[in-house]
Amino acid sequence: MRILKYLFDFYIQSSLHVALAVYALIRITFLKLNISYDESVAYFGFFGTIVGYNFIKYDELARVKKIKLTKTFKAIIVLSFISSLAAFYYFLELKTKTKLIGFGALLLSILYTLPFFPHKSNMRNWSGLKIYLVAIAWVGVTVLLPVINAEFDFSILVILKCMQRFILVFVLMLIFEIIDLQFDEKSLETIPQKLGVKKTKWLSYSLICSFFVMDFFKPNITSQQLLITFLVALILAIFTFFATSKRNKYYTSFWVESVPFFWLILLLVFS
Repeated sequence: MRILKYLFDFYIQSSLHVALAVYALIRITFLKLNISYDESVAYFGFFGTIVGYNFIKYDELARVKKIKLTKTFKAIIVLSFISSLAAFYYFLELKTKTKLIGFGALLLSILYTLPFFPHKSNMRNWSGLKIYLVAIAWVGVTVLLPVINAEFDFSILVILKCMQRFILVFVLMLIFEIIDLQFDEKSLETIPQKLGVKKTKWLSYSLICSFFVMDFFKPNITSQQLLITFLVALILAIFTFFATSKRNKYYTSFWVESVPFFWLILLLVFS
C-alpha cells in the first residue's frame, strides 16, 4: 500500500494528472468541432503541460529555497527533462501559426514564475491575477492550438468554445482558491478572500449556468450534446457545493482536475 501511495503521489506531484487533463480537453475540442485527431497538437499539449507546471511549481523551491534533492524531486526533474525533449519534438511538427500560440504559452509560464521586472515579484504574486492567467493559458492550449493548427474557420462556434473553456477553468480555479483559503497569503487577494466563500460559490453557480446556456447559441446543437454539457455543469456544481477549506489536497489535485476526464468519457460514451 505504501508503494501504491508513493506512485499515486508522484503521479499528482509530477503534474502527470493535470497534463492528462489538458490532453483530455484537447481531445474534447477535436470531438466537439469535428476536427481530425492531430497527434502533434495533443502530445505537445500533454508534454508541454508537464514541463510548464513543474517549472512553475518547483522553480522557486529549487532556485530560491534550495530544497534538498529527494528521490521524488530527482525523478520529477528527469521526467520534466524527457518531457521537454518530447514537447520540443512535437513543437517542431506544428504549423508556424500554431507555434506562435505554443511559444506564447511558454512565455506566459516563464513570466508567471520569474520576476517580470527587477526587484519585483513574479506575475503569480500579482494580486488577483493568477486565476485569469491560468484560464487564458488553458484556452490557448486546449482550444486555439488545435483550431489554428487544423486551419479551422474562426466562427461563432469557436468563440463560444473559448468562452466555455475559460469558464470551466475559471470555476475549477475558484474551487482551488476556496480549498487553499487557509494557506493563501492575504496579499494575493484571491476571489474567496475578497468575496468570502458563500459569495464565491454563488459566482461559480452563475458561471456554471452560463457555461450550460452557451450551448443553446451553437448552431445545429443536439439534445444529446445539451445533455452532456448539462452533466458536466452538474459535476462542476457538485464539486463547488462540497468545496471547503477543510478538504484534503486530493479533492482538488485529483478529483476536481478529473472533470475533463468525466467530460471526455461522456462524449465517447454518447457519441
